[in-house]
Amino acid sequence: MALILLIDTATATGSVSLSQNGKTLGTLQNNEQRDHAATITLFIRQLLHHHGLHHRQLDAVAVSAGPGSYTGLRVGVATAKGLCYTWQKPLLAVSTLQMMAAGMQRQRPAEEVYYAPMIDARRMEVFTAVYNARLEPVLEPQAMVLQPGSFHDLMTEKNTLFFGDGAPKWQGLLGEHTNSEFPPYRISAEHMMPLAEKAFADKDFKDVAYFSPYYIKPFFTPGKP
Repeated sequence: MALILLIDTATATGSVSLSQNGKTLGTLQNNEQRDHAATITLFIRQLLHHHGLHHRQLDAVAVSAGPGSYTGLRVGVATAKGLCYTWQKPLLAVSTLQMMAAGMQRQRPAEEVYYAPMIDARRMEVFTAVYNARLEPVLEPQAMVLQPGSFHDLMTEKNTLFFGDGAPKWQGLLGEHTNSEFPPYRISAEHMMPLAEKAFADKDFKDVAYFSPYYIKPFFTPGKP
């Protein structure tokens, strides 16, 4: 088990958490402001100071690596890479969607369900995936334009939990369906703890110089071809 710093800036909510030996020591979260660059490093200093820890005691730094907001992901990954380079710590990268599924699984543990996190993109598009109870993907992470028949085959197999800031768009399009639920969910860096600990145990370390976020789709700039 390890002492890991966890960073998430993939969406409008930014947070930092510390985990040790399978437990969350503390989490700081910003629900109002989108300027993650101004708050994340402050949160890191505050958490370490509050728990009487020095960065030398950290075993690794983990980052929620996408998909999500292009700007947010760049801030989080750049911060994590900078800390790893300066502190000489290994870098762990966790899928934002799988992290969300782990958080919902902690909230709603069950064997016979699918977990379908959704991150809002533009118009009727979301970043989404579907995971089973072992957090294995049964639908790979992707950018999806929602249609009335989306997820039909999966919902015939198991009750499916749709959650995240993209879920309301799907709920409005789907309407009533016996095999769907839309539980409330708040994204948090602490939800990546079990995934980061597994990556650390497996020595699944990323190259600090060359790692880049999992954008899934190119950055869109209005007015450019």
